[in-house]
Amino acid sequence: MLTRLGVIEAETRLLAPYAMHSKETRGRLHPEKEDKYRSVFQRDRDRIVHSAAFRRLEYKTQVFVNHEGDYYRTRLTHTLEVSQIARSIARLLRLNEDLTEAISLAHDLGHTPFGHSGEETLRELMKNDGGFEHNRQGLRVVEKLERRYPNFNGLNLSFEVREGIIKHFTLYDQPENLPVANFPTLEAQVVNLADEIAYTNHDLDDGLAAGMITEKELQKIPLWDKMLQEVKKASPNAGKERERYQIIRALINLQVIDLVKETEKRIEKANITSHRQVARLSFPLVSFSSLMEKKNKQLKDFLARNLYRHYRVTRMAEKAHRVINELFRSYLMESDQLPPEVCKRANGEPLRRIICDYIAGMTDRFALDEHKKRLRE
Repeated sequence: MLTRLGVIEAETRLLAPYAMHSKETRGRLHPEKEDKYRSVFQRDRDRIVHSAAFRRLEYKTQVFVNHEGDYYRTRLTHTLEVSQIARSIARLLRLNEDLTEAISLAHDLGHTPFGHSGEETLRELMKNDGGFEHNRQGLRVVEKLERRYPNFNGLNLSFEVREGIIKHFTLYDQPENLPVANFPTLEAQVVNLADEIAYTNHDLDDGLAAGMITEKELQKIPLWDKMLQEVKKASPNAGKERERYQIIRALINLQVIDLVKETEKRIEKANITSHRQVARLSFPLVSFSSLMEKKNKQLKDFLARNLYRHYRVTRMAEKAHRVINELFRSYLMESDQLPPEVCKRANGEPLRRIICDYIAGMTDRFALDEHKKRLRE
């Protein structure tokens, strides 16, 4: 039987010297007895999966609101896809897969209903009351808002997982006034790029399935057209649906391999032999090559123009803004509408922060239902 000590021994044998070994964790906010069988990061992962905030990701928007169809990604399916890609990268780089998985599963816990539109609305509503940013909210969820254990609030996750949450950074996740002067573990950096790989490619897939972008439009993008030609050559009779799947699959694979090779070069060039050296750097080591960065930018620019600004997406964004605004102001005027347990958990915090926490934790469906109730009243 494999025990925690066996996991630690396996890490010593298998992981790279610059990986984060569980025996070197900086620990938890509240001291706890170690588990007999699971490492600290395995235990973190399990706590995240069993949290209420993680379950609610199933009904939170990625790009398409949940009720628009069963096919499209939600925050939960996106999170699972990020985890799969990140673990694959971590394995190739001989990093700690358990830590990588835990950060991946937690990286979107602070997201609001209705995706980035919801976050922008809460940020505006809270601008004079401490602000709102989903990385900070994610940390607030795991340090305070989850209530599962008798001796502390939150999930009491390790320092390394909490650091990965607060320092999560992508093109669409650029937190302000956060402690990013030093970059986190390589495992956390891997999650940042795995997130980018996942949302770029899977938003392409969902956009095509929804008919909001077309393959004809995408053929003008060199990276997409290159993959298309390769897939057609390998499987000329695949059919449109399988062809699309194979292109997305090939794109992900191409980006993962490029990232791994470029990261290995950077680690070698910087002569990194310890995770402590990584923590002292003010620049990331996990990266795409400059050529792949350029190709990826063309894809992301295409999505920004043609999918994220599509009238169906912007129409829903406007509705999200209205729903959250009206809910917030309704609770503010009549705070007794808030569930008693929500106010009880607040421990004397300002009413606007209590409302913000409550709305940020809602699923799309629950927010819409609550809004309908307010209108009927």
